[in-house]
Amino acid sequence: MHSLLKSSAFLFAASLSLGAWGATAPDAHSAPEGSLPPEWALGASHARESVPPPATLPRMAPELALRTFQQRAARQLSEPVSYSANTVVEAELPDTSQRGQYQLRRRFIAPKTLLFTPVRFVGDNFVKSNIIARLLQTEVDHVNKGEGAQTAINNANYKFSYKGAEAIDGGSVHVFHVKPRAKRPGLFKGRIYLDASTGSLRRAEGTLVKTQSFFIKKIEFVQDYADIDGYTLPVHGRSLAKTRLVGRAVVEIAIDAYDLNTSATANAEMPAAGGSQ
Repeated sequence: MHSLLKSSAFLFAASLSLGAWGATAPDAHSAPEGSLPPEWALGASHARESVPPPATLPRMAPELALRTFQQRAARQLSEPVSYSANTVVEAELPDTSQRGQYQLRRRFIAPKTLLFTPVRFVGDNFVKSNIIARLLQTEVDHVNKGEGAQTAINNANYKFSYKGAEAIDGGSVHVFHVKPRAKRPGLFKGRIYLDASTGSLRRAEGTLVKTQSFFIKKIEFVQDYADIDGYTLPVHGRSLAKTRLVGRAVVEIAIDAYDLNTSATANAEMPAAGGSQ
């Protein structure tokens, strides 16, 4: 997925992991038979019976959840989906009491074009120009270069070790520690949280093992995901960077109102290049 940090801008390394914003989520037709009981009504009287709630999906073994996640991620990397979405980027420099909020419309045109349309900015212009704008441009550059495979969360880039089961928003997840096989920008050391029933990525968190600027000493991040229209997509992320010039820098990104375009003809109708505005 797209990078969200470079120089004095920020990168959620997890967003690099799944090609163009997400791994394919479970196909509804692949659910175990009987997992979704049909609704039904009694004949002539039309008196409806109380419909039992959907049965809980079977719990996957950790190894199966990881394998399922990686298979979907690989498919999304090779067959990215075009989309548009609302994006709100909030950046703050706590040590200098500077902050800004930028609302934008994001448009990704598979396979390698990303566009941002500004909607509204409020705050310090230094934060806008030196933090948020550079963040967006770095993400655009990463997408245009097609660097998703270099940062994908897979066996080629990472070692995985199972750490047990936890819960996120009431749902059971399998937790894996991830350690990169190489020290290069975009890779991170930390944890991923996979839905125990579907294998979908729910959260990634950790520390980037290498920054792309001397002026950034360390970056920590947390990125949350949700399944939307058959794809696992980022919905919220937060990063904390320690810099040599302005101290701490915090960036929070919220993405919603996704509109996916899975049409096979979408690519042919779109321009071949993109950039941030």
